Amino acid sequence: MAHIEQLRNELGGKAHPRAALDADSVRNAYRRWANVYDAVFGGVSAFGRRRAVAAINRLPGPKVLEVGVGTGLALPRYRQGLTVTGIDLSREMLDKARQRVAEDRLGHVDALIEMDAEAMSFADGSFDIAVAMFTASVVPDAKKLFAEMNRVVRPGGHILFVNHFAAEGGPRWWIERTMAPLSRVLGWHPDFALRDLLDPTEAAVESVEGCPPAGLFTLVQLRKTC
Repeated sequence: MAHIEQLRNELGGKAHPRAALDADSVRNAYRRWANVYDAVFGGVSAFGRRRAVAAINRLPGPKVLEVGVGTGLALPRYRQGLTVTGIDLSREMLDKARQRVAEDRLGHVDALIEMDAEAMSFADGSFDIAVAMFTASVVPDAKKLFAEMNRVVRPGGHILFVNHFAAEGGPRWWIERTMAPLSRVLGWHPDFALRDLLDPTEAAVESVEGCPPAGLFTLVQLRKTC
């Protein structure tokens, strides 16, 4: 482990090659992914989506915001009685989600809106719950995402994230660091860490739970305290 720590010091923590994401690069990436997203990512991400929606279904409050709704893979899993609004930056992904809502007759889905998650048009405290599934490592500035989700959730409401968070060491750490310069092509940051999203010492984190397969994804639940 000594050589890993030495390299970390030489790189200065986060000072390593990472291609910056912007809204256009995200749109372009997910325009390419839209037609194959379900087939390529649907299976491996299913466990995390199920855990997140199961957690939401147990929480109080009917108004749910799904940030980065994508093709709507999670939409059929929300319980009746909830009112779900989904937003996404990709028009092509939203088209797939709208098709899913129509085909599955998902009456609990209130709206699917093309919107920037870092600058939402919703009023403060509009939702009881906000969730981002596999979205935090996609947006250009994850801390702005967290700030916006926190803003649009009412005091006492809940915020949930399911995401892949970078390993602290070992072979996976090396792979993630090596892939970092490809962020613009992939449309997400392979080396994304929890600290890139929020400060766990300041945010009101209620639980952190590993999800299959092999703990590759993590479900983080927070409570908005004020």
